[in-house]
Order: sequence, then structure tokens, then C-alpha cells
Amino acid sequence: MNFTSRRRTHHRSEETEDLTALLPPPPVPGLDPDRELLLKEALLNKAAVTEPRGGLTPRTSRPRRHLVRVMVPAVACALAVGGIMVVNLADTPGRGTTAVTGGRAPGTSEAAQLLDRIALAAAGKKQPTVGADQFVYIESKVAYAGQSAGGGKVTMPPAHTRQVWLSADGSRPGLLREEGEPDSSLGEDAPVYDLDSRGATPRPRTSQKKAASISDPTHAYVASLPTDPDALLKLIRDETHGQGQDPDQRAFTAIGDLLAETWAPPQVSAALYRAAAKIPGVTVVDAATDAAGREGIAVARTAHGQQTQWVFDRTTYAFLGERTVLTESGDAGPAGTVVGTSAVLTKAAVDRTGETPAPTTA
Repeated sequence: MNFTSRRRTHHRSEETEDLTALLPPPPVPGLDPDRELLLKEALLNKAAVTEPRGGLTPRTSRPRRHLVRVMVPAVACALAVGGIMVVNLADTPGRGTTAVTGGRAPGTSEAAQLLDRIALAAAGKKQPTVGADQFVYIESKVAYAGQSAGGGKVTMPPAHTRQVWLSADGSRPGLLREEGEPDSSLGEDAPVYDLDSRGATPRPRTSQKKAASISDPTHAYVASLPTDPDALLKLIRDETHGQGQDPDQRAFTAIGDLLAETWAPPQVSAALYRAAAKIPGVTVVDAATDAAGREGIAVARTAHGQQTQWVFDRTTYAFLGERTVLTESGDAGPAGTVVGTSAVLTKAAVDRTGETPAPTTA
């Protein structure tokens, strides 16, 4: 049994003045892009304070969260091992898109406003350049619900540590180290041999390296992505065509994976958030918790009986982690049951697999 990782026309005359007041201010000539971003952020903050119907309000300052999320498998095939079946968080056909408690209705602009603030914060972050011969290191806490082979409610194990080393240019094998499991090599294909005739000595076939893509990215590939949100979203839709039944959910999932599984440069991260804001059905969840117990605000999308939530720090808008929640009651449990969760603890560039970055000091 599998479970998937988600506008009256006004009369002129008296209303003209009121409508004019609603229009955004005209662009100020001579401002560079960074200054325009700062002005935009100030306007959004003012709107958040005065917005009716429960809009976002300023929060008490918290310690800054460092870094983002870990790699969550886009397709975690159901495996029956020792009587335990791993819950599938992939995008598969389902039965509707019911929002869970705390999710706001699709079609509002609140999610787009929040994602724009998140994009502004991401664009302003300082990030070192990752060398082509280096590895992107990601450490996280993860947990995925399981179900016995006989069915019944799913159970969530304790979160465990997950470390991954990914070759920046894809030229060298990476490494996955998961607590309680043997190390796994990443991006290294098994050798293939050709046999020219019966009795001949097998000869190794010259393998051709598969090009990086949205579904199989390298750091170098992600760094080269367009920073125009429309162009980026089109590219994502084109490259994920056919990977599931719901193109909007495919795009949302792919963006989440790119944000989590690679260390995207700041401008690319900002473009990914703005691209996500253009996907129909994206909502805001007022409170969500990552696998490390850090509570924040979430951007979410519901599809096929599950809601995928990206959890952000309320103050810094740093991406904390992700979780997947059932939106329909069933054999696996009631609506609201968490079936997958992650929390990014560290992202850094290192020189070799197995190497971890030096601890940072406050």
C-alpha cells in the first residue's frame, strides 16, 4: 500500500480614487536591483502588519537557523523487508486534494506573498562558491513512516541522522551515510560488459555519462538554471513531463527536491521560490514542525490524499525542513498523520567524501 509524498468590475467616478490608492507605487528611476528588492520587502512587511483576515504579523525574533533541508527521495519505492513496508512518498494517483487543518484555501495570494519574502531572504544570503572538484555535504535528520505487511496504521520511527556527499560537477561518485545502514556509493554505475562472440573474453563497454537534469541534478547544473521564475518553471515542467499524474504537484515536488538536495546559489534559490509561487494550489500552514522539533511556518501543496509542507523559520525565512501529512483518513491513520519528515542541519562544501565541515562558532 503506497502513500504519496500536495479571481467585479467597478464603476468609475467615486471609486476611482479608492482604486488608485490600491495600485502599487510606480518604479523609482535610478534604483539598482538590490535597492528595489529592499523597497519591495519594506512594502510587504507593511502589508503584513495591516492585512485583514489573519495575515502574517511580525514575530518575536529568534536565533537564526542555519541552512536548509536534506535529500528526501522523490521516489521511495515500497519495499517489504523483514515484515516492514516503507511508505512511498512519490507522486502517484490519489483521491482528491483536501486541505489539512491550518492550510488556507487555494487561490489566495498569501502563499505568493510569503514565498516572495522567502525569495528576498534567500537572494540576500552570503554563500561561498563551490569548486567543481568539491562535494556538497548535507547533514539532516529524517524519518519515514512504515506499515506492516498486513496493513494497519502506519508507525513513525525516531528521526535518524543522514549524511550525503554529492560531487559538484558530477564527475566523481558521491556517498550516502545513513544511521544504521551501510554506506552507499552515489552516481557510480555498475560496469557493463559486451561479448563479441561465444567464448570470447568479455570486454567492458564504454559508458556514457548521463547528462544532469532537473530530476538528476549536480551543483553545477543547478547553478546554471535560469533565474527568471517563468523560464525556470517552464523548464521544470518540461523536464518532469510524464513523471506522475499531476503536473502541478510534479513541479512543486521537483522544486522542493532542488532546494533540498543541492546547495543552490542564492539567486537560483530565490527564483525557485518565485517559481513555486506560480503553481496553482500552493497554500500557507500557520504552524509546522520539522524532524528536529523546530517549529515554523510552512508553504504547502495538497495532492492525492497527502500534503507536502516546506517548513521555514518565521524570522529569517530559512528553509528548515519538510514533512508530508495525510489529508484523508484511511487504513494508514487519521487525517493529520505525519508520514515523512526531515530537518536540514548542515550544508557545506568539502573536498572529499567522508569529510565533514568544521563546526562554526557563533
